[in-house]
Amino acid sequence: MPYLPNSNRYSQMQYRRCGNSGVKLPAISLGLWHNFGHVDQLENSSAILKLAFDSGITHFDLANNYGPPPGSAEENFGKLLKRDFSGYRDEMIISSKAGYTMWDGPYGDWGSKKYLVSSLDQSLKRMELDYVDIFYHHRPDPETPLEETMAALDLIVRQGKALYVGISNYKPAEAAAAIKILKALGTPCLIHQPKYSMYERWIEDGLLDLLSAEGIGCIPFSPLAQGMLTNKYLKGIPSDSRAAKTHGALQEDQLTAARIDQLNQLNAIAADRGQKLAQMALSWILRDERITSVLVGASKPEQLADSLLCLNNTSFSPEELIKIEDILR
Repeated sequence: MPYLPNSNRYSQMQYRRCGNSGVKLPAISLGLWHNFGHVDQLENSSAILKLAFDSGITHFDLANNYGPPPGSAEENFGKLLKRDFSGYRDEMIISSKAGYTMWDGPYGDWGSKKYLVSSLDQSLKRMELDYVDIFYHHRPDPETPLEETMAALDLIVRQGKALYVGISNYKPAEAAAAIKILKALGTPCLIHQPKYSMYERWIEDGLLDLLSAEGIGCIPFSPLAQGMLTNKYLKGIPSDSRAAKTHGALQEDQLTAARIDQLNQLNAIAADRGQKLAQMALSWILRDERITSVLVGASKPEQLADSLLCLNNTSFSPEELIKIEDILR
């Protein structure tokens, strides 16, 4: 039986304008960094996407190297888009990125025009799309002139392969330089995607102010600090968790006794707010009006449903914010 989206989906979501642009993004966007590769169950990935769309999530964020293996998240997304969401492409914002290692040799990494144009061509083939809505440079390249990288983004828009461009992982000075070049080229930067959570605060030191002043959106990734800001680690490290895996993004030595105590104190504030720790961590990011959307991942539909409940309470009292800062300090 063909999938029919929830007819009330748009009344369930909050949408925020992306900087000064004409684009609005859902407060919660779905990131496909994990759980959409060839190592994952396709029907589970399908169920997550359907719940997202049914809940008013219109923005799906990918990159060339998402999987594993690299490229497989885009392949699977393209397959499910064609099978389940045929006819709904124009209701979606689909993004991809290039900037990390994707193939062997000197042209499969970083920020050259050669790499960015070739990579996006491959991404479009994998997803069976004519264009992406947003194409990002995934990280600054210390060796390629910034003018070349930004000119590649400008070219991609002029070729019709992307509607908008963004940058990711750029520090404030790098971002300011990139924004200036793109503006001069006539292809303004739409959005910046930085790492941001209660435990990763660098964007507060100038980047958020810069983006706000320039009318550029901000969409943080890793808002739960690789799962640390969840109920999973309140009693220590479960054997099946990311922290227990030697290759995981979250390492066991990050979860000290002091950190676990801190998480429990934060969890107590969340409980007083009628939230789980993860929900409060997402609400805490969304309390700032300079944030356009926050990227969440999900390994199953229930996890996404849980994250979406953060939208029920995104405001904090001054007392709550002071308590949170005291704990984090």
